[in-house]
Amino acid sequence: MTGGSGVLGGAICRCLASAGRHVYVHANSGLPRARDVARDIVAAGGSAGTVAFDVTDPDATAAGVAEILRDGPIEILVNNAGIHDDAVMPGMRRAQWSRVIDVSLNGFFNVTQPLLMPMIRQRWGRIVNVSSVAAVAGNRGQTNYAAAKAGLHGATRALALELASRGITVNTVAPGIIASAMADRAFSAEQIARMVPMKRAGTPQEVAELVRFLTSEEAGYISAQLVSINGAMI
Repeated sequence: MTGGSGVLGGAICRCLASAGRHVYVHANSGLPRARDVARDIVAAGGSAGTVAFDVTDPDATAAGVAEILRDGPIEILVNNAGIHDDAVMPGMRRAQWSRVIDVSLNGFFNVTQPLLMPMIRQRWGRIVNVSSVAAVAGNRGQTNYAAAKAGLHGATRALALELASRGITVNTVAPGIIASAMADRAFSAEQIARMVPMKRAGTPQEVAELVRFLTSEEAGYISAQLVSINGAMI
């Protein structure tokens, strides 16, 4: 689980662990929070460990992935790593564009590619890429973020076709406004009521349960899909 140290990532990790999975909670700068997530999982009777590397660094990522693969093939990969660096396009610096694209798209490649052949050889796997409503509907000040996450949509569909005959599914989940400290700072209750037909923010647990289903045996015929979870925003 890349980006497992945040509110949404932590909820997904805990949910997958509750379904009996051993979870590797990935972080970069948020390793202390990732360790907290892993400790919570173990305290609840689950199994988890942590791994830390910068997904934009190919060599560091390759080393981190190789260490994980020593324990055997990864069956489930959730690509949740992503960052915001918002600015309207006329005032956006090149570094803002490049860094956001680098984490979401190059990070997706750096983590996913070396895990594929072991997954293919066992002929079973689940890959879920976490996107955003911003990539579906657009959002002012987030051209870089929308482009990065929308790129995952095309990658999901193409990779799903490549892996379909091997029993591996690839899907994208696109959350809308999800309750968190960041969302609380960005949106008032009145704004959420105007923007979201359901008149509330979603919960991290609701997104986590969707990811859990898409990674289950029961979801084996669902692939190449973009699944929005946004309270009917779009």
